[in-house]
Amino acid sequence: MTTPPTPGIDPSVPPSGDGCADCDQAGGWWLHLRRCASCGHIGCCDSSPAQHASAHAAATGHDVIRSYEPGEDWYWNYRTESYVEDGPDLAPPLSHPATQPTPGPADRVPQGWRSQLH
Repeated sequence: MTTPPTPGIDPSVPPSGDGCADCDQAGGWWLHLRRCASCGHIGCCDSSPAQHASAHAAATGHDVIRSYEPGEDWYWNYRTESYVEDGPDLAPPLSHPATQPTPGPADRVPQGWRSQLH
């Protein structure tokens, strides 16, 4: 018996990269990373200065994200403002490389970065 698909989650889509796609394009930095469970877009968390993950959800209607941090496996639904229980395994990798610093990337994190968090 197969498990029915979870709305808003496509387990076959790989992540867009190792870091926030939008911060990388703009030369920014992030605190933590989130992965769109629909399309694999990697965005920065709502504590990060640019909050790209929630901006992506608002712009696309892709409401469900998964943490992209090593050792974390939770899902969040922006529309319902609740955790998604029992989300499926996604295509690997499941997190950014463990060697990648938090915040990151190291060469773009400014001094006094804590004061820029939300």
